[in-house]
Amino acid sequence: MARAIWTGVLTFGLVSVPVGLYTATEDHTVHFHQLQRGTGDRVRYKRVNERTGKEVDSADIVKGYDIGDGEYVVVEPEELEEIAPGKSRVIDMAGFVDLDEVEPVFFDRTYYVAPQDKEYLKVYELLRAALQKSQKAGIATLTMRNKEYLTALRAQDEVLVLHTMHWADEVRDPRQELGLLPDRRTRTGGRELDTAQQLIDALSMEWNPDDFHDTTEERVQALVDAKREGREIVEEAGPPAATNVIDLMEALQSSVERARSKGTGKRARPAGELRRLPSREGDKERTGKRRGTKKAGGEKDLESLTKKELYELASGQGIEGRSKMTREQLVKALRAKAHAA
Repeated sequence: MARAIWTGVLTFGLVSVPVGLYTATEDHTVHFHQLQRGTGDRVRYKRVNERTGKEVDSADIVKGYDIGDGEYVVVEPEELEEIAPGKSRVIDMAGFVDLDEVEPVFFDRTYYVAPQDKEYLKVYELLRAALQKSQKAGIATLTMRNKEYLTALRAQDEVLVLHTMHWADEVRDPRQELGLLPDRRTRTGGRELDTAQQLIDALSMEWNPDDFHDTTEERVQALVDAKREGREIVEEAGPPAATNVIDLMEALQSSVERARSKGTGKRARPAGELRRLPSREGDKERTGKRRGTKKAGGEKDLESLTKKELYELASGQGIEGRSKMTREQLVKALRAKAHAA
């Protein structure tokens, strides 16, 4: 079992629930030690006085804020601790916002939020379900490890997650930072835009994070293994040349044809055509009629649905564990539910 890195109370209105925060991600980077070439000796860092060249003990090191011209404002570690925000144990929701309003650039790290005891499960689940149904995120501040964070609390299928966020003045304005960005004179439309939409539709697929993996780390590990075994590594091909604006339409059309011929996308649809997904309860009967079955969950009906649509139906029918199911498992569970009805 993982250990909580923070424990406290989550409050919304007059409702409170004791919770703990748990790290949601882990690093799988291949790590190296630094060695001196030719000797294989480890190279280590030391704290050295740049004027005398002598090593300095950590107890003799203070903080220095550079004010220019080689001058510093000296701050003792104890002085920083005195003005730190303290050890607050409360995540107090300031309010709730639509998830679509929060740009991903604001998100930093992600933590799972769990109740501290069984007796708090009902209150915890109430907040999770309400956030999921409303598609909103709770905004709050949190003090952790002597630092104050802006946070966003949102719901996944089975758990609450908390994102630490960047403060507004930490997010750079792209118009000020980037030299080239499209403006109103950079017009797009007509056939090119329609064809680009067709390409997106042709390449559309169901989101499954297990389909992707870190190929760079795999190549690093392969390099290490090859050098250990005395084998050579084949270099990766370079990036393709940039598309010329004159050839843009031809490149788009060729891309659409290649994607369709390879079947890259799943259930691709013509540009501009929208499919209405079945909602929770109200659309079950209509979905079945549209697909030629008496009710959602029929054999023919389920085989023609995407995994996302199957998940929508499973949610509406309250099938437990649906978030971890494959497409085939969702079909099986829905069939079982239909037969039991």
